[in-house]
Amino acid sequence: YLGSDVTDAWLFGATGHALVLNIHEVVCPSGPTTWKTERMFELGKNIGCDVDGVFTFKKMDDFQEKKKQAWEETKKALDENIPCYGWELEIPEFYVVNGYDDEGYYYSGPQCDEGKGVKPWMDLGETDIGVIEMYNVRRREPADDAKTIREALEFVLEMSKSPEKWILEKYKSGPEGYDLWIKALEDGKADSWGMAYNSVVWSECRAYAVQFLKEAKGRVDAELGRLFDEAIEHYQHVSTNIETVSNMFPFPPKGGEVEDTELCLSATRYLKAAKDAEEKGLATLENIASKL
Repeated sequence: YLGSDVTDAWLFGATGHALVLNIHEVVCPSGPTTWKTERMFELGKNIGCDVDGVFTFKKMDDFQEKKKQAWEETKKALDENIPCYGWELEIPEFYVVNGYDDEGYYYSGPQCDEGKGVKPWMDLGETDIGVIEMYNVRRREPADDAKTIREALEFVLEMSKSPEKWILEKYKSGPEGYDLWIKALEDGKADSWGMAYNSVVWSECRAYAVQFLKEAKGRVDAELGRLFDEAIEHYQHVSTNIETVSNMFPFPPKGGEVEDTELCLSATRYLKAAKDAEEKGLATLENIASKL
């Protein structure tokens, strides 16, 4: 929409999203979204993507003020033909904001691909989750490729260690995230909705990780080609194994805890293989980042 030639794979990878992981101790469906994503937005600047907006919680004292701010800023951006998107205009997912009237927002996304409205602006964030996220996206001058790749990989490596600055209580990232995922299945505590949702989201991310690494290889010094080939091979294994798990727990699920013990046991084997490949991949990414 903004006239950028950035591929989906470059967007996924350069922001780090293709290569991160966030898993709750019972594989809650909140895993893909419930982490501190500020760095991902900052990395978007490297590919010429400037994201700005409002993020707040219902429990905050300035919640009503922020709700009004989100409304005014979104209207202004739309008047300037700047694309906007927001959280939970329908279900707990992100939606494109297509327009507005005097009452509220018009939008499209999950369960309303053809568009829907109006969502009263005063109702935004008035849910059990109680979060307002409303953003606008503008073009900016991108950074050079080496800087873009290096900073994305540095963030991925940092997040893989589950630092408190990015990860919330009861969640883990990187290899520890796989450990939580596996343990929940082994203990019979994995949420079926969460299994299906986490599996399909992280499967999509790792598929784009492979494409991002292939694209990155072509944008840097040829001397790094061998290392990129190594990383691509590792993440291809990660992608294949998580995709297999996703196929075992198709989305949308029936709900409740996963009760099929044999299915859980089988899934843990693929997740252990994915973890092993990801650990090797992270080591290779660290090597690449040190040379960029």
